Amino acid sequence: MSQPTIVECPTCGAPVEWGPQSPNRPFCSERCKLIDLGAWAAEEHAIPGNPQEDELFSENLPPRAH
Repeated sequence: MSQPTIVECPTCGAPVEWGPQSPNRPFCSERCKLIDLGAWAAEEHAIPGNPQEDELFSENLPPRAH
């Protein structure tokens, strides 16, 4: 029988077994999941990109000088 995959909770670092017995995976609990969601909502986490190019109507903006 193989060993279960264990990952670290991104919020607190606790070990989490990756499987159906861990419904909040990769988080260890609902609390850690909500803490992470709050960090995204507060813009403490972000995916890098150029905000000017991410705008809905960015084609209406003047071209950038390189």
